Amino acid sequence: MIAGTERRTGPFIATSEHRRFVEFANAVRKHRYIGLCFGPAGVGKTLSARRYANWQRAEPLLLDWGTHRKRSDAAVYTDLAKARTIFYTPPVSATVGPLRRDLQQLLHRANACIDMHGARGQQREDLDCLLNHIELIIIDEAERLPTQALEYVRDLFDRHDIGLMLVGMPGIEKRMARYPQLYSRVGFAHHYRTLQGEELAFVLKRHWHKLGLTLDAADFTDAQAVAAIAGITGGNFRLLQRLFVQIARVLRLNERTAITEEVVDAARSTLVIGVN
Repeated sequence: MIAGTERRTGPFIATSEHRRFVEFANAVRKHRYIGLCFGPAGVGKTLSARRYANWQRAEPLLLDWGTHRKRSDAAVYTDLAKARTIFYTPPVSATVGPLRRDLQQLLHRANACIDMHGARGQQREDLDCLLNHIELIIIDEAERLPTQALEYVRDLFDRHDIGLMLVGMPGIEKRMARYPQLYSRVGFAHHYRTLQGEELAFVLKRHWHKLGLTLDAADFTDAQAVAAIAGITGGNFRLLQRLFVQIARVLRLNERTAITEEVVDAARSTLVIGVN
């Protein structure tokens, strides 16, 4: 499970890539297909999936499952009833045993919450009933799943009226093609891409604003800084966030009030950046 996501990434930004992801997820959920979502690390796949499932609010309640309930839990029940989706990240070297246990536990708890939202209050134990509310399971880092675990999720998909989305790095679609029983059930594929053009400019304006500054496309200094940032990050959402954390630090330490190419270079020198 992922904790502290917003602290690491900053406030969520609804980009056009996120909107395309939502359309993709809705299609997988509606038509009950298997969907593959792939893209480079850091482009926002996990953020979009968690946002779609309302997981930022649902996860703490589902993990800290006990008898004590708060009034605020009702908002989580509403979120789960609206999304009808669970989000799961398998551990490294995942095996079918823990995968089965974790998914069944999440399904049981999520369905109990949706039951409470509907004022039915029945917490069912058998798997057939557990799935009656959930319409989509999203599995992140799906390249971690070994063959036996993939067979389990395929069997889960076959036995129940539910959509399944596997999220991973580029190449996952080629790996899945080696499993014809699973790949033949794939109805949709979505390539999650880096920020480009106007969308990148929009996100940069948000970052400038967060620092109390205004990005002016007609200002040569700003244009130089934007070009430097675009070259360094390649439009990678996560890398942009990391770079701006360091830009804010450089501005503060040097008492600067403008983001310049020199400031960007100084911020970049503190980061470890791989190949984009």
